[in-house]
Amino acid sequence: MKKKISIEGMSCGHCVAHVEEALKEIGADSIAVSLEKKSAEIEAGSLTDEKIKAAVEEVGYDVIKIESI
Repeated sequence: MKKKISIEGMSCGHCVAHVEEALKEIGADSIAVSLEKKSAEIEAGSLTDEKIKAAVEEVGYDVIKIESI
């Protein structure tokens, strides 16, 4: 299942890399993080929204919403 995660707090390429790494660590696939759109799109598989939110917030960014796409 594809998910779009709206993220606040990213300001540079280093931030994008932090978010990508956090999502990789929990098992997300096909990760595309966009600084301009302030979002990430992932193939979530069986990951719950709670687990996705916790991973992103653990590295210092705010998850505004998560939606299936």
